[in-house]
Amino acid sequence: MKTPWHTAWQGSDVVVFRDDTEVDRFTADQVERVIFVHRGTGETPGDLSFAVVELADEHIIFPADTGFAGRVHFERTAFWENKQCVFWVAESQAPLPSRLRRGLWLLRPGTPAYRRLPRAELAAVLERWPVTGPQTWEQRKWLRIERSRPFGSTTQPAALDAAAHRKRA
Repeated sequence: MKTPWHTAWQGSDVVVFRDDTEVDRFTADQVERVIFVHRGTGETPGDLSFAVVELADEHIIFPADTGFAGRVHFERTAFWENKQCVFWVAESQAPLPSRLRRGLWLLRPGTPAYRRLPRAELAAVLERWPVTGPQTWEQRKWLRIERSRPFGSTTQPAALDAAAHRKRA
Protein backbone atom coordinates (compact mmCIF):
# COMPACT_ATOMS: atom_id res chain seq x y z
CA MET A 1 0.00 0.00 0.00
CA LYS A 2 1.37 3.39 -1.01
CA THR A 3 1.69 6.21 1.47
CA PRO A 4 0.04 9.33 0.05
CA TRP A 5 2.38 12.26 -0.43
CA HIS A 6 1.48 15.78 -1.45
CA THR A 7 3.01 19.23 -1.55
CA ALA A 8 1.44 22.63 -1.02
CA TRP A 9 2.20 26.30 -0.70
CA GLN A 10 1.92 27.86 2.75
CA GLY A 11 2.77 31.51 2.33
CA SER A 12 6.18 31.55 0.66
CA ASP A 13 7.04 28.04 1.87
CA VAL A 14 6.71 24.77 0.00
CA VAL A 15 5.50 22.13 2.43
CA VAL A 16 5.73 18.37 1.93
CA PHE A 17 3.13 16.12 3.57
CA ARG A 18 2.97 12.37 4.03
CA ASP A 19 -0.35 10.99 5.28
CA ASP A 20 -1.37 14.62 5.90
CA THR A 21 1.53 15.07 8.34
CA GLU A 22 4.14 17.72 7.54
CA VAL A 23 7.51 16.07 6.93
CA ASP A 24 9.49 18.86 5.26
CA ARG A 25 9.39 22.56 4.46
CA PHE A 26 11.57 25.06 2.63
CA THR A 27 11.21 28.65 1.48
CA ALA A 28 10.65 28.93 -2.27
CA ASP A 29 13.09 31.83 -2.45
CA GLN A 30 15.86 29.36 -1.50
CA VAL A 31 15.32 27.43 -4.75
CA GLU A 32 18.19 27.91 -7.17
CA ARG A 33 17.00 25.52 -9.86
CA VAL A 34 14.20 23.04 -10.53
CA ILE A 35 14.76 20.24 -13.03
CA PHE A 36 11.68 18.39 -14.27
CA VAL A 37 12.56 14.93 -15.58
CA HIS A 38 10.02 13.63 -18.09
CA ARG A 39 9.24 10.57 -20.18
CA GLY A 40 8.72 10.90 -23.92
CA THR A 41 8.31 14.48 -25.07
CA GLY A 42 7.13 15.74 -21.70
CA GLU A 43 4.05 17.39 -23.17
CA THR A 44 1.56 16.32 -20.52
CA PRO A 45 1.72 16.37 -16.73
CA GLY A 46 1.49 12.56 -16.80
CA ASP A 47 4.87 12.47 -18.58
CA LEU A 48 6.69 13.82 -15.54
CA SER A 49 8.77 11.25 -13.67
CA PHE A 50 10.30 13.33 -10.92
CA ALA A 51 11.73 16.75 -10.08
CA VAL A 52 15.04 17.72 -8.56
CA VAL A 53 15.05 20.96 -6.57
CA GLU A 54 18.41 22.58 -5.95
CA LEU A 55 18.91 24.60 -2.79
CA ALA A 56 22.22 26.19 -1.76
CA ASP A 57 23.43 23.12 0.18
CA GLU A 58 21.02 20.36 -0.81
CA HIS A 59 19.07 18.65 -3.54
CA ILE A 60 15.52 17.50 -2.92
CA ILE A 61 14.09 14.74 -5.10
CA PHE A 62 10.33 14.86 -5.62
CA PRO A 63 8.74 11.82 -7.30
CA ALA A 64 5.73 12.58 -9.49
CA ASP A 65 3.33 11.27 -6.83
CA THR A 66 4.26 14.13 -4.44
CA GLY A 67 2.50 16.58 -6.75
CA PHE A 68 5.39 19.04 -6.76
CA ALA A 69 5.18 19.55 -10.52
CA GLY A 70 1.44 19.99 -10.35
CA ARG A 71 0.36 21.94 -7.33
CA VAL A 72 3.59 23.79 -6.54
CA HIS A 73 4.48 24.62 -10.14
CA PHE A 74 1.04 25.33 -11.60
CA GLU A 75 -0.39 27.31 -8.67
CA ARG A 76 2.36 29.93 -8.87
CA THR A 77 3.51 30.04 -12.47
CA ALA A 78 4.24 33.78 -12.23
CA PHE A 79 6.66 33.11 -9.35
CA TRP A 80 8.57 30.50 -11.37
CA GLU A 81 8.50 32.63 -14.52
CA ASN A 82 10.06 35.57 -12.65
CA LYS A 83 12.63 33.35 -10.96
CA GLN A 84 13.70 31.77 -14.31
CA CYS A 85 14.92 28.58 -12.62
CA VAL A 86 12.80 25.79 -14.16
CA PHE A 87 14.63 23.41 -16.50
CA TRP A 88 13.67 20.19 -18.31
CA VAL A 89 15.39 16.95 -19.28
CA ALA A 90 14.24 13.67 -20.80
CA GLU A 91 14.28 10.73 -18.40
CA SER A 92 16.40 8.74 -20.86
CA GLN A 93 19.13 11.38 -20.54
CA ALA A 94 18.89 11.84 -16.77
CA PRO A 95 20.25 8.76 -15.06
CA LEU A 96 20.39 8.72 -11.29
CA PRO A 97 22.67 6.46 -9.28
CA SER A 98 20.94 3.09 -8.85
CA ARG A 99 20.79 3.44 -5.07
CA LEU A 100 18.39 6.40 -5.52
CA ARG A 101 15.84 4.55 -7.67
CA ARG A 102 12.96 2.46 -6.37
CA GLY A 103 12.82 -1.07 -7.82
CA LEU A 104 12.39 -2.06 -11.42
CA TRP A 105 9.25 -2.31 -13.47
CA LEU A 106 9.43 -4.41 -16.63
CA LEU A 107 13.19 -3.94 -16.84
CA ARG A 108 12.86 -0.16 -16.60
CA PRO A 109 14.60 1.70 -13.78
CA GLY A 110 12.21 2.81 -11.08
CA THR A 111 11.63 6.39 -10.08
CA PRO A 112 13.41 7.81 -7.07
CA ALA A 113 11.83 8.17 -3.65
CA TYR A 114 11.37 11.51 -1.92
CA ARG A 115 14.60 12.50 -0.21
CA ARG A 116 17.04 15.27 0.62
CA LEU A 117 20.69 14.84 -0.31
CA PRO A 118 23.77 16.96 0.30
CA ARG A 119 24.35 19.00 -2.85
CA ALA A 120 27.83 17.56 -3.36
CA GLU A 121 26.40 14.04 -3.56
CA LEU A 122 24.34 14.71 -6.70
CA ALA A 123 26.01 17.77 -8.29
CA ALA A 124 28.34 15.83 -10.62
CA VAL A 125 25.45 13.69 -11.89
CA LEU A 126 23.26 16.72 -12.63
CA GLU A 127 26.07 18.47 -14.49
CA ARG A 128 25.99 15.70 -17.12
CA TRP A 129 22.26 16.07 -17.79
CA PRO A 130 21.48 18.02 -21.01
CA VAL A 131 18.83 20.29 -19.51
CA THR A 132 16.82 22.81 -21.53
CA GLY A 133 15.34 26.03 -20.26
CA PRO A 134 14.74 28.01 -18.26
CA GLN A 135 11.06 27.82 -19.12
CA THR A 136 7.85 27.29 -17.24
CA TRP A 137 5.30 24.73 -18.35
CA GLU A 138 3.32 27.52 -20.06
CA GLN A 139 6.39 28.87 -21.90
CA ARG A 140 7.26 25.33 -22.95
CA LYS A 141 3.73 24.77 -24.26
CA TRP A 142 3.78 27.97 -26.38
CA LEU A 143 7.21 27.13 -27.77
CA ARG A 144 5.90 23.69 -28.77
CA ILE A 145 2.86 25.31 -30.46
CA GLU A 146 5.09 27.75 -32.31
CA ARG A 147 7.35 24.95 -33.54
CA SER A 148 4.36 22.96 -34.79
CA ARG A 149 3.10 25.77 -37.04
CA PRO A 150 4.15 25.77 -40.68
CA PHE A 151 7.09 28.16 -41.03
CA GLY A 152 6.73 28.85 -37.29
CA SER A 153 10.45 29.04 -36.68
CA THR A 154 10.93 31.68 -39.40
CA THR A 155 7.99 33.99 -38.65
CA GLN A 156 8.90 34.94 -35.11
CA PRO A 157 12.47 36.20 -35.75
CA ALA A 158 11.23 38.38 -38.63
CA ALA A 159 8.59 39.91 -36.35
CA LEU A 160 11.20 40.51 -33.67
CA ASP A 161 13.56 42.11 -36.23
CA ALA A 162 10.76 44.43 -37.41
CA ALA A 163 10.00 45.44 -33.83
CA ALA A 164 13.68 46.11 -33.14
CA HIS A 165 13.92 48.19 -36.34
CA ARG A 166 10.90 50.31 -35.28
CA LYS A 167 12.52 50.92 -31.89
CA ARG A 168 15.72 52.20 -33.51
CA ALA A 169 13.82 54.52 -35.85
